[in-house]
Amino acid sequence: MIREMFAAAPLFLLLAARALALIETAPLLSSEANPQAARVALAGFAAYAAFPASSAINAAGLELFSLSFVFLLVGEAIIGIIMGFFVTIVFSAFSTAGQFFSLQMGFGASETFDPLSQIENPLMGQYLNLVAMLIFLTLNGFTQLFLGGFWRSVQSLSVLSLVQGRETVLGMLLAGLSRLFLDAMVISLPILGTLFLISLSTGLISKAAPQINILTEGFPLSITVAFILIVAVMPFMTEAFGRVVDSGFSAIQDLYIRIGQAIGGGA
Repeated sequence: MIREMFAAAPLFLLLAARALALIETAPLLSSEANPQAARVALAGFAAYAAFPASSAINAAGLELFSLSFVFLLVGEAIIGIIMGFFVTIVFSAFSTAGQFFSLQMGFGASETFDPLSQIENPLMGQYLNLVAMLIFLTLNGFTQLFLGGFWRSVQSLSVLSLVQGRETVLGMLLAGLSRLFLDAMVISLPILGTLFLISLSTGLISKAAPQINILTEGFPLSITVAFILIVAVMPFMTEAFGRVVDSGFSAIQDLYIRIGQAIGGGA
């Protein structure tokens, strides 16, 4: 197989470019805590493992560093970026859910740098993002990412099919963005709704008894109730996290099927 890889060096570089783009944009793998050399090595290993299944990529007759090869290399990197970006959209639902009720519970101004998502994130957003990462590892998420995502894309997706099915890809990304806010709202709704009722109750109390200082009494109450609710609903939230991750990978695999159908219908 090593001799075949040297004989088909352009194909191996195209696979490595797709894998590296996926690793550089996927959550957890793209963290600065992972050395760049390790990410490049992982991309090379993924390209080596997927080399026998690269039936959708046609690199026959291409010369290294020719103009056609450079265009194909850029296209393969775009495919990897699209896959990694979609997985990032799936994980953004968890940090967005934490942002929804952080302000209500009094942690709205507690934004710090999150090394996992590489953005400024409230404390509750970081906490839910960390829980989602642990659930992702528990569900063998990296196995699904490389087998159900990268491996299947090598078998069924090429730069030409991506151009022909660009409307399908754009629709998937837009649907993923809308799904992000829906999933975040569903995850945060129990806590957000309860905190809204607490805010409403404290407002009514302040009208009924103006001598009570709501600023000193409301924030500790909201924080305490929010933490109690997080502990109480965490088993249900973990199930929701698992469903969101599974639906994200199902959407990626469905994209490959729809692109194949679109190409077959267009042919």
